[in-house]
Amino acid sequence: MKAVVIHRHGEIGELTFENAWPDPVAQEGSVVLAVKACALNYHDLFTLRGMPGIKVPMPIILGIDMAGEIAAVGKGVTNWKVGDRVLVDPMDRVKNQLIGEMSDGGLAQYCEVPAHMLMALPDRVSFAEAAALPVAYGTAYRMMITRGKVAAGEKVLVLGASGGVGTCCVQLARLAGAHVVAAASTSEKLDRLIELGAHEGINYQAVNFMKAIHERFGKPRVWGGGGVDMVVNFTGGDTWVPSLRSLQRGGRMMTCGATAGYDPQTDIRYIWTFELNIQGSNAWDRGGLHALLDLVQQRKLIPMIDRTVPLSRAIEAFEALDRRELFGKVIIEP
Repeated sequence: MKAVVIHRHGEIGELTFENAWPDPVAQEGSVVLAVKACALNYHDLFTLRGMPGIKVPMPIILGIDMAGEIAAVGKGVTNWKVGDRVLVDPMDRVKNQLIGEMSDGGLAQYCEVPAHMLMALPDRVSFAEAAALPVAYGTAYRMMITRGKVAAGEKVLVLGASGGVGTCCVQLARLAGAHVVAAASTSEKLDRLIELGAHEGINYQAVNFMKAIHERFGKPRVWGGGGVDMVVNFTGGDTWVPSLRSLQRGGRMMTCGATAGYDPQTDIRYIWTFELNIQGSNAWDRGGLHALLDLVQQRKLIPMIDRTVPLSRAIEAFEALDRRELFGKVIIEP
């Protein structure tokens, strides 16, 4: 089969497109999935480059998020059959490991998947839409709904709003009835975010987003007023302190990542003075994925897909992801 494989950690040049990689075989308790769509995530780049404390078995096929049709069923699998349309929940909650990181993933024509990781895919949800969901949209759902409990009438600032997690956060906040402020790096991205449901936007390359929040909603005051109710920040780094200072008294910061730096300097006096709440959110859960599939099936939520490319051009897709050119997700179709 055709597959995208890494044999050692490194940069995107270490990715190899293999034309004759061995086909997987359905083992006891597993199925072989004919992959129809696989979404890229920044975590794929982290796996490629290597992460401290995580020993990735090599060689390995990348690709965490995938959807497809069952092509073969292993011994002991009774609740799935050949031809079933499925989405893979990429976290193996039995072995506590991630597919595409500790076992072969979806950047291939076929992938062996333990049957307990499968979810039925409704007919009204396409393979590409389904593949866009687990890591990015599942993370956003847990952060915004399960953990953050975003509510009608709240003011919500979403940083990095044009990516996979960000586009979902914008839609979920709008569905909840919140007033959504999207921050992105270009006016073109902001225009698309307004179309997606944001009420207003901030170009953080052109203006200081904290000052823009203060100008629009007032500077936060110790005894209430000004600022926003929630800031979604999964970048960290230089955005961390300005995000805290954009929150009203009692506001909450939602974080699920630190792509721009994990150790920003923080004056904790500001946190207790304004009674701020910092809420972490880690990954996704199965219930959130079911909820997202329902929302997509009802067309209340639209997974944003920037582009779809064939497996043979997956390296180009990785380069676009690394350059942060995408609005939403990039889908690979084997």
